[in-house]
Amino acid sequence: MNGGVKEFHLVAEEFEHEFAPGSKAICWGYNGSTPGPTIEATEGDRIRIFVTNRLREATTIHWHGLILPSGMDGVGGLNQPQIKPGETFAYEFTLKQHGTHMYHPHADEMVQMAMGMMGLLIIHPRRGEAVPIDRDYAFLLHNFALHPGTRRPDPAVMQDFDLWTFNSKVFPAIEPIVARTGERVRIRVGNLSMWNHPIHLHGVQFHITGGDGGRLPRSQWRTEVTEIVGVGQMRDIEFTAVPGDWAFHCHMSHHTMGPMGHDIPNTIGVDQRGVEAKIRQMLPGYMAMGEDGMGEHQDHTDGGMPGPPNTLAMMAGKGPFGNIEMGGMLTVVKVRDDLAPGDFSDPGWYRNPAGSVARRVSNDPAFGNPPRRPR
Repeated sequence: MNGGVKEFHLVAEEFEHEFAPGSKAICWGYNGSTPGPTIEATEGDRIRIFVTNRLREATTIHWHGLILPSGMDGVGGLNQPQIKPGETFAYEFTLKQHGTHMYHPHADEMVQMAMGMMGLLIIHPRRGEAVPIDRDYAFLLHNFALHPGTRRPDPAVMQDFDLWTFNSKVFPAIEPIVARTGERVRIRVGNLSMWNHPIHLHGVQFHITGGDGGRLPRSQWRTEVTEIVGVGQMRDIEFTAVPGDWAFHCHMSHHTMGPMGHDIPNTIGVDQRGVEAKIRQMLPGYMAMGEDGMGEHQDHTDGGMPGPPNTLAMMAGKGPFGNIEMGGMLTVVKVRDDLAPGDFSDPGWYRNPAGSVARRVSNDPAFGNPPRRPR
């Protein structure tokens, strides 16, 4: 606080970021992270945000969805001069609304956003919540194009991204969402990627309760299990936690398959007998693509296909029953009966009650060696 004004500091800068073990890149962001710090304040507050530019090109910050004076809106050349390298600018305005909001550059934004420059700005209602929230989480959806063997994201890619992220992390490096049975959980989801994402939560029906426009009146809440979060949109979902381990992910299948190869031949159903051995004579370590599916390529380190330098497996992560054959935009909602209030630590895997796990009831040994399919 400074004279009744809440002050914040953001530094636009370059740094090394890890998407998941085995994949690092030189990214841009704020205060050494992508996304940058989450700014929290209360409706009615007067805030002042100092922005220092340590990049080698000019930048600005736009306060996405906020009601404020035109000169604070952050579009370089339209609302303000560019923040040149080495300069510090101050943005100051009174918060006239509540809700889940974002900030990002409006200067060379195709490059700067592709490099990771974004963050969350959450404004809490002055009069509190009519329906109290026990646990509040926030995610920014984004995508990065990190070509094999390179160290910087490619800002020229428009659709064929290989890293689909929650908070600039890739599963299994994304932290779980933790709650106690019966608690009311809110997950705020903002999309600053280049694609729309149908966000799906297993195990419950949730309510869409708000977004950029604040928390909606309860009469306007609607029940869903999947909600499309469009580019530039915010969505708040709320639910009552039920015990178990529940997947929370984008339902675009290739967004939960990690680094996908593009424009490669489809080898499913192709007889590759002898091909792998012949190619290995010229390229040691070569592994043929999946003839019966891609599950065999689960993990670079699990007997699967080795990847080029600084790449991730398409499917990664292990659960209590084996490989979790997803990657990218995925995390796990972990709900436990005995979790202490305010405990956000990972409780480990769920111990399913006896008789509540799907089980094998038959096995056909002949199918372990099926006849060759006609080509």
